[in-house]
Amino acid sequence: MVAEMSTGTEFPQPESFSFDEESLKAIDTIVKRYPPGKQASAVIPLLYVVQRQMKRQTGSAWVPNKGMDAVAERLGMAPIRVYEVATFYFMFNMRPIGKFHLQVCGTTPCWLRGSDEVARACREAGKVGGYGQTSEDGLFTMTEVECLGGCVNAPILQVDDDYYEDMDYESTVKLIEALRRGERPAPGSVIGRQTSAPEGGPLTLLDVPGE
Repeated sequence: MVAEMSTGTEFPQPESFSFDEESLKAIDTIVKRYPPGKQASAVIPLLYVVQRQMKRQTGSAWVPNKGMDAVAERLGMAPIRVYEVATFYFMFNMRPIGKFHLQVCGTTPCWLRGSDEVARACREAGKVGGYGQTSEDGLFTMTEVECLGGCVNAPILQVDDDYYEDMDYESTVKLIEALRRGERPAPGSVIGRQTSAPEGGPLTLLDVPGE
């Protein structure tokens, strides 16, 4: 049984889960990083392996119960310990999500710089009812997240693993429309900011001889 997209309170769980070849190779590399007897330390990266495999197989990046059971078996852990980790950290999706995960930072710096407008654009252009919901076409899920650590280029919209910075309503709409067309714009500042330099370019060390 393959997990299906659901926007309600109930959703199906896969009846089984087994690591595919790509995941097994990743797990072998990950587990070797830890000394003998400390394999449980690999639980977080292995949960990522499960989530990414679900994305490859179903188009939805999430961690089903059987996936957590597979991690527990591989690491010699009690399943409940894996469940505790997966449900504690916000980056693991415990239910099916859309093809694109729109993660809007609502912490103070992003909020002061206009994250409400970014969220409005996600609702309107992505056809998403609100936070925690998925569009009817299954393309977009919108989530409000805590600080993404890119405050100087706020507001930030994280799409899956990519950061889009200096966002506003119009740029968010353009991004969502591009994603809908199957395009993947380059992440980073949408206004061309160089890393975290001021708008317009760096202002320091411009008069250093030889520079």
